[in-house]
Amino acid sequence: MFGLRKKLDIRAGVELFRSTENAVLLDVRTKEEYAQGHIEQSINLPLQKIEEAPSIISDRQTPVFVYCRSGARSETAVNRLKSMGYDNARNIGGIIHFRKER
Repeated sequence: MFGLRKKLDIRAGVELFRSTENAVLLDVRTKEEYAQGHIEQSINLPLQKIEEAPSIISDRQTPVFVYCRSGARSETAVNRLKSMGYDNARNIGGIIHFRKER
């Protein structure tokens, strides 16, 4: 069914990250995109290097909140992370929908 996919609320995902003990906020955009702006406390691990996650997140039970530009790459990253044993990985969507608190 096209168009019925639930839209992710990145703001809610960031708040959940902030309230979750020992969680990691993972930005899977390129280094260049990350340098142009990112969510505070996030770690940059481009999707192309997602297999390197164990060098950054050694405990596979760690809650991992993943975002990218629109939510598509983060969905792919979460699927790969889960196949690597990161069962607590979740896609929180795209930074294009994030509005910084003022």
